Amino acid sequence: MAGSGYRDYFKVLGVERSADSDAIKRAFRKLARQYHPDVNPGDAGAEAKFKEVSEAYEVLSDPDKRRRYEQFGQYWNQAGAAGSGPGAGGFDVDFGRYGNFDDFINDLLGRFGGPAAGGFGGGPGGFAGGGFPGGGFPGGGFAGGGFPRGSSRTPVNLDAEASVKVSFTEAFRGAERTLSVNDERVQVRIPAGVRTGSRLRLKGKGNLQPGTGRRGDLYLNLEVLTHPVWRLDGDQLRGELPVSIDELALGGTVKVMTPDGEAEVLIPAGTAPGRSLRLKGKGWPLKSGRGDLLLNLSVQWPSNWSDEQRKLLEQLRNSRTEDPRQDWFQSARL
Repeated sequence: MAGSGYRDYFKVLGVERSADSDAIKRAFRKLARQYHPDVNPGDAGAEAKFKEVSEAYEVLSDPDKRRRYEQFGQYWNQAGAAGSGPGAGGFDVDFGRYGNFDDFINDLLGRFGGPAAGGFGGGPGGFAGGGFPGGGFPGGGFAGGGFPRGSSRTPVNLDAEASVKVSFTEAFRGAERTLSVNDERVQVRIPAGVRTGSRLRLKGKGNLQPGTGRRGDLYLNLEVLTHPVWRLDGDQLRGELPVSIDELALGGTVKVMTPDGEAEVLIPAGTAPGRSLRLKGKGWPLKSGRGDLLLNLSVQWPSNWSDEQRKLLEQLRNSRTEDPRQDWFQSARL
């Protein structure tokens, strides 16, 4: 426990040092459920682990204890009032006083927890001034352990996040964007080949802490909009290619459109609908070059059949020598 030496409470809970109170609470709930003695009856190791995560939560959920812990490290408790915190006598839990696990968790959260000082949305370091809508605040914080001695404020996370939508063409070719961040116009280069979920970091463009000059980074989470023809499947670019029934049956060279412009492809005679034609090196930009482009062949039926077309189809039907469902009947029988 705390009295036996320094413990990295962030590692105990499995969170980053910049984790906010909500992230710390979620991590504690998960681990407490995992190691609770009711879930692990007779397991001394699980009970010890449970007490350890509870001790970590007690310190990190309290803004003042966390500040001293981040500032003074293993001597954090000596920096506070004598007799306070788990280091003054160890952490102990009477498991028998609770009717069920949720009663225990809620009681423990109420005992240890409390709204963390500071915060965002109008508070110091907030992401304000007409920047991005709906931005979140990921892990970050200050390297070196919090605020100077004598400060009563909780370390503020100055990093910021924002979601940016880009067109399929911008994602494929790359683009330049001018964005408004805290009343500042920022030029952003979107590399070719980004995908939904790609993350761009703008160093030193996050939230500014008044009075210190410290500024975090801005992380842009990209969402690539859909395209009417092309879609990304893993590292391969796919699209539907409409073809006629005679092109499938007789084969031939047809003109197609690719992301690089027009091209010609050969359809082998007797190709079945649903087959794909592969154009190597014509697909999505990758770190190793260009991926492949796959064209899925789909039959495009005439909207109106002419009399001549109907006669030709009737001739084809009358001259057919094979039953297309002969093998299917045998395979489908149960």
